Amino acid sequence: MPRKAKTETIVTENMEPKEEQIQMPDTPEPAESVSKEAALETEESTEKPENTDGMDGVPATETPDAGTAEENKSDSDITSAAGQDFISEEEKPTPPPKAAAPEQTEENIQRSAPARNRPASPAPPRRQAPSSILTLSTDSEVETQESREDIIWHELQNAYRTRKILTGNLGGIERMEGGGTIAVIYYKEMRVVIPLVEMMINLVEDESHDYGELVLRQNKILGNMLGCEIDFIVKGLDNSSRSVVASRKDAMYKKRQIFYLPDASGNSRVCEDRIVQARVIAVAEKVVRVEIFGTECSILARDLSWDWLGDATESFHVGDQILVRILSVKIRSLEDISVRADVKSVNSNTSKDNLGKCKIQGKYAGTVTDIHKGTVFVRLQIGVNAIAHSCYDSRMPGKKDDVSFVVTRIDEERNVAVGLISRIIRQNI
Repeated sequence: MPRKAKTETIVTENMEPKEEQIQMPDTPEPAESVSKEAALETEESTEKPENTDGMDGVPATETPDAGTAEENKSDSDITSAAGQDFISEEEKPTPPPKAAAPEQTEENIQRSAPARNRPASPAPPRRQAPSSILTLSTDSEVETQESREDIIWHELQNAYRTRKILTGNLGGIERMEGGGTIAVIYYKEMRVVIPLVEMMINLVEDESHDYGELVLRQNKILGNMLGCEIDFIVKGLDNSSRSVVASRKDAMYKKRQIFYLPDASGNSRVCEDRIVQARVIAVAEKVVRVEIFGTECSILARDLSWDWLGDATESFHVGDQILVRILSVKIRSLEDISVRADVKSVNSNTSKDNLGKCKIQGKYAGTVTDIHKGTVFVRLQIGVNAIAHSCYDSRMPGKKDDVSFVVTRIDEERNVAVGLISRIIRQNI
């Protein structure tokens, strides 16, 4: 409290000369005091330490008038408003002593340095990866889709220059905008197009073979050939779009010239009674169509096997390669060559040996293969062909029904057993 009273006395004493000095306009002291006070405030603000983290352990100095200045805040505001500029230099409060600067160490220098001034570490150079593929085996090579297509395209280009015969699968049939039909062949995943006129589907057009419009018949036959293997010769290429146009007709004519026409010694490779390999290009219930080195031939069901076949599609499929025996060859010209062949003569006939297993009045299980004009054809499980003219079951037998057959006699000339059907074991519905 005594300190507070002393401060008030100083204020009142200082107030009186300020009023007297205000009445004196010629006094130059206020300008000097204002400039000195502004300089003092600027100096105090610059002397304050900015980094307080490095001042740990330095004692803070407290001014003696700090408490009184805070208590007499209202009086100080009045005094400063009235004439704070006229306070003499001896009576001005002394500023607080400067704090000791922290010791400059390498750690403080690194911490205070801005990040933008630090030198950036250079990025390591990026090495380019090798273009080859790393394989599990040392000597093996892996083909990508792009490299595989390049190899196939190179093969097609070579075949186009040399007119080499290539083989592909018939994968589709498409109708063009103009109304034409094309066959789509896939040669090692590469698309090859063959027009319908170049597929060499020659059909007879006369009164006895009037089965409708020729184009519809050709499309139907072409649809049955889906999935078969065919030969072709490349007729044109487009490098930009990688499209290929080919002809099956040229390939078949070239193969006919090689295998059917006689050579210098007068012999031909495809001749009568020779066993050759053929491709199955179409299959129906009672007939199989094959291609034999550039010539197509149809083989009936009775010439396919010694056993009676109810449905040829159960034993033969499009795309199969089978052995056939050439029965006859007629060569009129390169464009007109006809061939007859069969399949059963390639295999031995076991029906005659199995016929000895049948006993008269014996009952055997069998399967109905066909029915024609009331006659039922049965294939017995013991490997014998049988014919039944009557059925004792109230139901009518049908194809692929399992029946019980009773042998009444044996026909050794035709190698068949003759009898009747006692009952139907199971119907094929």
